[in-house]
Amino acid sequence: MNKKIFGNILIGFFAGFISGFFGAGGGLILVPYLTLILKEDEVISRATTILCIFFMVFTSSFFYFNKDSIDWYLALKCAIGGIIGGIIGSKLLVNLDKKILKISFIIFLIYAGIKMIL
Repeated sequence: MNKKIFGNILIGFFAGFISGFFGAGGGLILVPYLTLILKEDEVISRATTILCIFFMVFTSSFFYFNKDSIDWYLALKCAIGGIIGGIIGSKLLVNLDKKILKISFIIFLIYAGIKMIL
């Protein structure tokens, strides 16, 4: 198997594991990998990551569903907000200056890291 293909599958595995185990974080693995290691465009990296996360979330949700671990009422409310936020976020992603995009992502990572520590 080609080393690059194996590396991409391995990083996908790691992102999927983190996403399934922590309930979030796959994008924090994939976006830096795609932009810094594979040198992909910022917008393409984020859009590709969103599609990858869709499959990770779908797969993890299946297992959580089978264990009856989902609060459906809460999930529905969050999904409504997530759909609206996803529409606005994706429209901003393709129109935002790449430097602003990079800086806002760094600020978000720092904020999330501090909140997790506290």
